Amino acid sequence: MNRILLVRTSAIGDLVFASPFVAALRRRYPDAHIAWLVEPGLDGLLAADPCIDELILWPKAEWKRLWRERRLAELRRAVRAFAATLKARDFDTAIDMQSLFKSGWLAWLSGAPRRIGLGSREGSRWLMTEVVPAGGTPGQISSEYRHLARHLGLDTDHFLPRLAVADDNTRKARALLAEHGLAPRRYAVFAPFTTRPQKHWSEDGWQALARRVREEFGLAAVILGGPSEREAARRIALAAPGAVALAGATSLPEAAALVAQAGLVIGVDTGLTHMGSAFGTPTVALFGSTRPYLDAGRPDARVIWLGLACSPCRRRPSCGGSHDCLHDIHPGRVMDEARTVLAHQAQRRGHHKEKAA
Repeated sequence: MNRILLVRTSAIGDLVFASPFVAALRRRYPDAHIAWLVEPGLDGLLAADPCIDELILWPKAEWKRLWRERRLAELRRAVRAFAATLKARDFDTAIDMQSLFKSGWLAWLSGAPRRIGLGSREGSRWLMTEVVPAGGTPGQISSEYRHLARHLGLDTDHFLPRLAVADDNTRKARALLAEHGLAPRRYAVFAPFTTRPQKHWSEDGWQALARRVREEFGLAAVILGGPSEREAARRIALAAPGAVALAGATSLPEAAALVAQAGLVIGVDTGLTHMGSAFGTPTVALFGSTRPYLDAGRPDARVIWLGLACSPCRRRPSCGGSHDCLHDIHPGRVMDEARTVLAHQAQRRGHHKEKAA
């Protein structure tokens, strides 16, 4: 493999889970040109990764707009132009890590003679030259990508999510913290929001947790999220002294920088929470209707999942909206896990100091 295209266009959490694959690929092929095809707006999460030579942005939103407006001639020209830019890069291998028809079609559009799909679905297998059956260790973070890496003969030692932050985003994050009287490691990132309500914990729980995290650990809660979550973040922050609502106030890479510099991350099944593990920040993840993993691969990252008979239901809840799988998680349980992950990190730092001495 000399010129490799990776196709995993979205979403944030899935990009985090896929991140160790590109590092394994780079170790095996140190001189290869490795490109990653991703949607605009998410590229900032990958931009500082030293294992990636090029990010190619798939203008999905623009194509959808042309389709809605029935500007089909323009859409055809846009697709042809994009295909030409891919083919001009002369990829010899395209790896579809998303397994959907759209991602398989993009891999095919690249013109790469070797196209590898992971558990290809929705008919995308017909666009591949090779299909790696879906597999992996259930409950282990990034397991499916580890499975793919092993199939391709890559090194899977230390196969854990890993992210990098550019220096300018770190500076912006620190400036934002300073505006609110906060310093690195002296705050806890809260990630309460997702696109699906059945993945949400209660606001009362977040408010109680923000107070307890401040009282016991001396960490101010910093609530992150998107622009549509500003009001909910503000309500959580108002209930806890020192809490700061920054939902909608950062770019994606700036939010990542805040996660990287936090003293603790607590969140539901959302990309910001998974970033905590990728940066080695002590992390507690709350899962209910979904269960992407139970083993985060790190002693300073823990998962709370009650294991109710109806869970995981994913997109088809049968509880009538009560979402007991999450609402029955009490702040005291979260605090117990937070103590555990913080103790593990303190132990690790002590070990590093002993080695340095």
